[in-house]
Amino acid sequence: MVTLYSASNQSFDRMETKLFNIGVAFAVMWVVANTPMSQVLRLAMPAYLAALALLIAVALVGDVRNGARRWLDLGVISLQPSELMKIALPLALAWYFDRYESTLRLRNFVIAAALFVLPVLLILRQPDLGTALLIASSGCFVLFLAGLPWKIIFALGAAGVAALPLAWSVMHDYQRTRVMILLDPSQDPLGAGYHTIQSTIAVGSGGWFGKGWLQGTQTHLDFLPERTTDFIFAVYSEEFGLLGNAMLLLMFLLVIARGLVITLNAPTVFTRLVAGSVTLTFATYAFVNMGMVSGILPVVGVPLPLISYGGTALVSAFFGFGLLMSISTNRKLIKS
Repeated sequence: MVTLYSASNQSFDRMETKLFNIGVAFAVMWVVANTPMSQVLRLAMPAYLAALALLIAVALVGDVRNGARRWLDLGVISLQPSELMKIALPLALAWYFDRYESTLRLRNFVIAAALFVLPVLLILRQPDLGTALLIASSGCFVLFLAGLPWKIIFALGAAGVAALPLAWSVMHDYQRTRVMILLDPSQDPLGAGYHTIQSTIAVGSGGWFGKGWLQGTQTHLDFLPERTTDFIFAVYSEEFGLLGNAMLLLMFLLVIARGLVITLNAPTVFTRLVAGSVTLTFATYAFVNMGMVSGILPVVGVPLPLISYGGTALVSAFFGFGLLMSISTNRKLIKS
């Protein structure tokens, strides 16, 4: 909240919206945490189909902002269905593997992979390459945790590398530019390289202890783009420095470690896959955002979990935490 207050030029409107989103997110987390996983299992596939329908609705009648069609205007709120798919897809895949646990064959993994191809293609069409890749990653996490053989994983990895030229040819021009600019942002300092150059300056200028809250020059002189959403980590780094980054990273690691412990102790295939996927997806989002802002990964438009401004992403993160809490709380009951 303090970082958002600074990043938004001390806007109370943004703070009120953020507080409202936090309240909604906590309510969602409480409801999910008190919902038995047997009920979640029954709702897994309907949730996936609902999220898929919303993605199709976005493709047909979604709002266009900054050249991307990613949102549905519901009057009271603006919904980003790709954020809902982050949770719905792992639940559906976990439901599928739980259903075929005793008769699992290679064809089951092929069918499971097909379940996340369609939403990924719809999100790519928006276009939103970063979210599409991360949702595909969450699906791959479930396949891995379900026991996909290592020889298949290596074969898919080799196929993925071989398909890079094809992927490059179908990428939008701006996406190819973002990849190229990663190697040398200075080749277009006022265009494609601007985000990376300004964010790395902000991160580096924070030093050991930062410039102090509300004292970030890159932030308050309007050099940083998208500083309340995708690049809020640059604001945090500039004002709280390396020490603040270490504390934030430690808190993220504690959340991830707790999620992995819950995964290891999960009593059923469904709960183990859900817990593992939620935890690894959270870790991937944090890593990709910090890597993007620090200039070691291409700019792909991924928010920093829990910190960035945005209601749907916050609610989906807390939904995942609610699942972890439900699995942990009801572990003995599920086992019995």
